[in-house]
Amino acid sequence: MSVNRLRTWPVPEGLDAARAPLRGREAELASIEERLDALARSEGGIVLVEGPAGIGRSRLLAEAAASAERRGIRVFHGAADPDGQFVPLGPLLDGLHSQAGPRPVATRLRDLATTPGQRFWLLQELEDRVRETAGDGPLLIVLDDLQWCDDLTLLTLHTIAARLTSHAILWLVAVSGGSVPPGVRTTLERLRQIGAHELVLPALGEQAIARIAEDLLGAAPDPDVLRLAGRAEGVPLLLVELLGALRNEEVVTIENGMARLSAGSVPPRRLPSVGRRLAQLSDAARELVQTVAAAGRPVTVALVAELLGRSSAALITAVRESIDADLLVERGDRLEFRHDLIREAVEACLPLSLRQALRRQAAELPVESVPAPIGPSASPAGDAEPGHRVQAERLRAAAAELAATAPEAAAELSLKALELTAEDAVERPRIIAETIPLLWQTGRPDRARELGAAALSADGLGPEAAARVHLALARLSAQFGFTEMVWQARAGASLPRIPAALRARLLGLLCLGLALAGECQAAEQALAEARESVEAAGDRAAEATVVMAESAVCFHRMEWTEAIRRADRGAALAAELGDDPSPWDPPALWHGFLLNAAGRSAEALAAAEEGAREARGQGRTATTRLWLTNRARVLLDAGRLADARASADVASAMTDEFGRGDLADITLRHAMMRVALHTNDQQAAREYAARARRMRSGGAPLVREVGSWMLALMADVEGRPDRAMAELDEVMAARAEERPALAGWLDPADTPVLVRMAVRADAYERAAQAVGLAERRAALNPELPFLAATAAHARGLLDNDLGPLLRAVRLYEDCPRTMARASALEDAGRGLVATRRFEAVPYLEAALALYTRAGAERDVTRVRRRLRAAGVRRRPSSAARAGEWPELTAAEVRVVRLVTQGLTNLQVAERLSLSPHTVSSHVRRAFTKLDLTSRAELTRLARIRDSGE
Repeated sequence: MSVNRLRTWPVPEGLDAARAPLRGREAELASIEERLDALARSEGGIVLVEGPAGIGRSRLLAEAAASAERRGIRVFHGAADPDGQFVPLGPLLDGLHSQAGPRPVATRLRDLATTPGQRFWLLQELEDRVRETAGDGPLLIVLDDLQWCDDLTLLTLHTIAARLTSHAILWLVAVSGGSVPPGVRTTLERLRQIGAHELVLPALGEQAIARIAEDLLGAAPDPDVLRLAGRAEGVPLLLVELLGALRNEEVVTIENGMARLSAGSVPPRRLPSVGRRLAQLSDAARELVQTVAAAGRPVTVALVAELLGRSSAALITAVRESIDADLLVERGDRLEFRHDLIREAVEACLPLSLRQALRRQAAELPVESVPAPIGPSASPAGDAEPGHRVQAERLRAAAAELAATAPEAAAELSLKALELTAEDAVERPRIIAETIPLLWQTGRPDRARELGAAALSADGLGPEAAARVHLALARLSAQFGFTEMVWQARAGASLPRIPAALRARLLGLLCLGLALAGECQAAEQALAEARESVEAAGDRAAEATVVMAESAVCFHRMEWTEAIRRADRGAALAAELGDDPSPWDPPALWHGFLLNAAGRSAEALAAAEEGAREARGQGRTATTRLWLTNRARVLLDAGRLADARASADVASAMTDEFGRGDLADITLRHAMMRVALHTNDQQAAREYAARARRMRSGGAPLVREVGSWMLALMADVEGRPDRAMAELDEVMAARAEERPALAGWLDPADTPVLVRMAVRADAYERAAQAVGLAERRAALNPELPFLAATAAHARGLLDNDLGPLLRAVRLYEDCPRTMARASALEDAGRGLVATRRFEAVPYLEAALALYTRAGAERDVTRVRRRLRAAGVRRRPSSAARAGEWPELTAAEVRVVRLVTQGLTNLQVAERLSLSPHTVSSHVRRAFTKLDLTSRAELTRLARIRDSGE
């Protein structure tokens, strides 16, 4: 699906005289009007309107908006468009801008919306703007075609709707029924959780169809007209277009007050909406839809491929596009039109000669048997078993074709194949093994685990079948920890008489699990057998996994240059496998992790963005989440804190689909806590610390380690270094000498942080251990200057020596790891303050510039304090005109104005209908931006600016 642009549509002031009244939706409109009446009493809410294309969602929304305006309720409205450039909630911004208010506010919101690095602030300011607007009176916000919205727009919608539930805002949201992207499904579920009321639009009844026919034809329809109108199957758009064509082409006559079909007339077949939808398709999808129309019957993808002279795999994107456009649907393993009227309209667009040629060609191909029904009534036993087996094989083949690019559709096909397969069928475990990764990719890991566990506990399971299930479960377990991964891989590899390629893949996973867990000796022992197995089998997927395991061993041995070289090869091998359903994503993800850890953040970011873009385009939700998590960590290290938070928010929004506690989840928690600490968001930091305590008390070893590190960071920020080291003591003591505490997980730039904690707590032995590891790692990898920089930085902190600190600053100069570089500059400046105060200033000013650009408010405040200690104090500049605050956002200015009048944060919150936390955040940011430390200083500055001095 392409990125999206939101478009506006006009809200009518009243019904046009020539426009037919709304028919058949009286109950739904009455339900919305009840909500509007409640809105007029300052009671907000959410209404979800669902239904397939053409069912009248947009018309109902327009009528609701008109009804709201008649009540004096302000209406903001927008609709997603499948084409164009994405601007977050563009129409909503347009609506907000149209209200009376300062243009700088509108301009700033528009700038934020189009600047990737400011999307988090856009969300916050947009929330404040909507809250402020609702404070002036009830507000109806209408959003149509939610199914086409991108992830960030979806995040913005459910976040603001959840935060503003107590305000006089009614959200009226429409979405196409049926299959929707996973992100949209998650958003809908979250809206339901906060009390959304649902309206599902059914097909029109006979009475409504008759009344619409009378409205459009000018007379009551006779039975023949009604039978023709019935071909629209109660879909308002098709019905109106069909009846309009009857009227415009004079196919009906009015006799004695009755609309009748003219004698010998041919009903029209062209429908404008179908032509428009065809025009919006790609050339490949349009050809596919036209070919299915010409075939004249439900067809398999294989038959269409033969008609078009292409492979089935080449049609994957075209099939998905035609289904997303609501032109075709899947019925079993066949494609057919959602409505026969649509098929006829598409066919009518083809030249007669081409239509006849395609029909003859399709007729010459074998007519496949009609598939057996799939559902509770379909039984895989009895006389129908051979037919079911054939049908299941077809579904499996179709799922294999779609697995790489449309896993959700592939998962459904695979599950249907499983339904058609007897419990004791020899092929059932293999189908389960194929289904497990598809279920994980589409957010159903628990279901995948249940399937695998049930298969392994079944009687009579052969070695090969069991090994395939173990392989699928080992890959699934890799997302949650390495103990279960190792167990599943070892159990599968130990089974007798299994194919060489299968054994090679299991041994590769065994080595990888051991290596990622830091069990390097065991991994190296297992690698010898794995390499032999891979060489004998010649399996490229197994080879990629083994190479990745070798890279992980090198990483834990601190041979990072070699680890990156092997990761390069592993990622290349995985990429060469193309659409083979056997590959999985860890080689590329591991490669990206290593690049960032080695200081090559620009390459790591490019890889993360390309990976997320490709995974999203292929519908692989789980992989998209992993890449977004990786991207958030890279952006954090690169000093793009707002972008890191936005990426983490989008990935976090997917977490409910996959369950909490997997490696992506704990990585997200760590990244978001670091962002909260840097930006001085104390409330968020406390929330993440509470989660870290839960991580610390249970779970896999890696989960406990990350939880301990997060709690140590929090304690250090709170000025409790002893507590910070105590948080780490247990995991530090639990580690073998081969892999001391956190050494395998911590980023090199975290080493100076750990040393700083230990020195403050007088834990010099711990600090010396960390410095020794950093220096050994740097010595083993002289080609990676980032490692030398972090080692010098840590040594300078341990020895309180300016020499290593200044060397670290020089080594960091060409490194894109902004936060690490700023930290070294600050530490060098701090060291110079005591002896060479004026020499410290350039270092501290350089650190201040980097922190300011990153939005790291806590760090900015600390460095400004150090600059004051060095004798430097910047006065905030007066504005060009009295009363202006160019440094601040509109929301911050409103808060500052009230603060300078003497109001407390609580009073400001009540006056502006904000939370006290939001007010506190605005005040804190204003102090940081203006280089102030007290309300008294802020009040003095306000007097200066107001007087124009």
